[in-house]
Amino acid sequence: MKRKKSIGHFLFSSYMKRWFLLYLPVYIIITIFICDHLVSSAGKGLLYTDATKIPAKKTALVFGTSPWSRGGNTNLFYQYRMEAVAALWNAGKIEHIIVSGDNSKEYYDESTAMKKSLMEMGVPDSVITLDYAGFRTLDSVVRCKWVFGQNDIIIVSQEFQNERALFIAKHFGINAVAFNAKDVTTGYGIRTSIREYFARVKAVLDVYVLNTQPHFPGPKEYLKI
Repeated sequence: MKRKKSIGHFLFSSYMKRWFLLYLPVYIIITIFICDHLVSSAGKGLLYTDATKIPAKKTALVFGTSPWSRGGNTNLFYQYRMEAVAALWNAGKIEHIIVSGDNSKEYYDESTAMKKSLMEMGVPDSVITLDYAGFRTLDSVVRCKWVFGQNDIIIVSQEFQNERALFIAKHFGINAVAFNAKDVTTGYGIRTSIREYFARVKAVLDVYVLNTQPHFPGPKEYLKI
């Protein structure tokens, strides 16, 4: 009798495993769809494309990326973000700018590159603050509040990242709107577009499941604006 139970249990377990593996792609697709919807919904009514129409705020937060593409050409994601920040400055919509990027390697410094580019576009050195620990979107958004004391901001990046940043900002009680930098063509940004779906799943997990915190949540460097 015990042997029959063992065989039955084995057959049932094997069936459940096959059933799970068979429907695993469906679960993944549903999960991606739900997370994409949650993140996209966070941006409703908070995304702007016209610098003259976005509400003025003291601080803009711009996300870093490499100034150069893999082929050594100008990275259009980077170029368009810098142009968007300069447009906000020229329109009188911001008083200060936090350039938040990755400086985890000795010869890789997104924040300094952004500052240099903005200065070349006419933005004064004195209104730019460098955040060297913006390793990912969550780090940049949360550090903007925790480290620099800015809780009422304009987020600047392409729309896909802006939506995800607004989703994170809402969770951490940050009052934010976003200014969409010009987007790239579908062919140019195909890898980024695919990666973004999984980044949104990770963002939802970070917020609702993992309670993820920035790699470096301090020390405090509150801005006097």
